[in-house]
Amino acid sequence: MDKVELKYPVLMVHGMGFRDHKRINYWGRIPRVLEEMGCRIYYGGQDSNGSIETNAAIIAARIDEIIKNENVEKVNIIAHSKGGLDSRYAISALGMGDKVASLTTLATPHHGSVTMDKLMKIPAFIMKTGCFFADVWFRILGDKRPATYKVLRSFTTAEAEKFNERCPDGDCVYYQSYAFVMKRASSDMFMFFTSLFVSAAEGENDGLLTPDRVKWGEFRGVVRSVGRRGISHCDEVDMRRRPLSKRAGEGISDITEVYKKIITDLSYRGL
Repeated sequence: MDKVELKYPVLMVHGMGFRDHKRINYWGRIPRVLEEMGCRIYYGGQDSNGSIETNAAIIAARIDEIIKNENVEKVNIIAHSKGGLDSRYAISALGMGDKVASLTTLATPHHGSVTMDKLMKIPAFIMKTGCFFADVWFRILGDKRPATYKVLRSFTTAEAEKFNERCPDGDCVYYQSYAFVMKRASSDMFMFFTSLFVSAAEGENDGLLTPDRVKWGEFRGVVRSVGRRGISHCDEVDMRRRPLSKRAGEGISDITEVYKKIITDLSYRGL
């Protein structure tokens, strides 16, 4: 595997519903592949279902810690799903703009979700009851300040618009984004029902989000796989721990290809 010269270490920021664990890594094979390329890898360590604001504070503290330990000026952030919003808030609202060289987001709902707009029409007491039990569960799993209902509301298009107004891009930060799509709902059993719902409401998606909802900064396009499966929201972080397809052709056969490209591009930019 080709080595790269990356100026700054990489902070990987997970999305909603999972935490950073050593034995069950959110990112599958990806960190090992990037370390083999020569990257110094760190993790956000924020709550699974914490609000954008509380998670961003954890990320900001983590950035300061990495900068001190590595004796560097900045970090590169690679963030999946909601992790991209947590990171943007840390950069814009918590003064981390001069400590972040780049933010790469994968399937982050920068512009909210039309599907979530529809789901939030469910009576509030039903939503809040379900979210209460989710918070209890995530506290058991280690979250200190889960706020599931608040997080879900932040995914509506109206709240996303407000967030984007409050959190303009940092002047010195390079922003880029990636989108992904499944080829059929049956491609991923975990995303089957959500994919059908989003398809009916908005169009092609990765099981949760459509490409137009995740564009931010320099949009690097919609990533598609070689095989019949496509790429689901879970596949984006290598949940299955194996290649997407053994076939050759147009598209990628392994999700690690996307991350290798990200790192290679950042090295070319001197970051």
